[in-house]
Amino acid sequence: MVHLLPLPGAPRARALSEIRAAARADAEALARGGVDGILVENYGDVPFTSGSVEPQVVAAMSVLASELRAKVGLPIGINVLRNDARSALAVALASGASFIRVNVHVGAAETDQGRVDGRAYETLRYRRAIDADVAIFADVFVKHARPAGSADLGSVARDTAYRGLADVLLVTGSETGAPADAERVRQVKRAVPDRPVWVASGLEPENVQGFGDADGFIIGSAFERGGRAGGRVELKRVKALLRALQSR
Repeated sequence: MVHLLPLPGAPRARALSEIRAAARADAEALARGGVDGILVENYGDVPFTSGSVEPQVVAAMSVLASELRAKVGLPIGINVLRNDARSALAVALASGASFIRVNVHVGAAETDQGRVDGRAYETLRYRRAIDADVAIFADVFVKHARPAGSADLGSVARDTAYRGLADVLLVTGSETGAPADAERVRQVKRAVPDRPVWVASGLEPENVQGFGDADGFIIGSAFERGGRAGGRVELKRVKALLRALQSR
């Protein structure tokens, strides 16, 4: 993860020069540590909207993601919080990113932004309309939320994959930095055996052995100072966790 500092228009907005410098430093540390790709997210923009972000967010993220991609030469992903898949696709197209993350792709969830509805219909058609060769990584029961409808994990996983046409399914803990439930990972894999299933929160060197069923990982907090989301990436943390992963 590259957790961007608050962008223009956010309550705690920082200067673009500071945002750019922090993002570059984080991306370079991640690349030097040996990660396979980078997910760029407007993490600092709290509180998040349940709808569309403002134009300057799309513009800033497009420029920053493009610069990071050129700087480190790794695949780039985009997550526009809280759930703006349309803007994420636009940023991905402009920056050459390979994938987007969608927190609520199908169904609905009760969140701290209120009710957030999945918009798979709109997302898939917009991707086609702009001819974006971009994969969709979609959460199944995303963190900081509770499902508004079915609580059956397998059914939601199948809907996300086969009705929402997601390319990769993500499993998280209850909140940022909280470890995922290894049994949930296994359940999602059993329900959808033909899609990659990734763990997307709470991975630490101490718990990697419990996620042998996972096909990949999205790692943020564990790479950052003090193991807390929003801190700057520390190279020694990246290397330590990747060593642990390689020994799984």
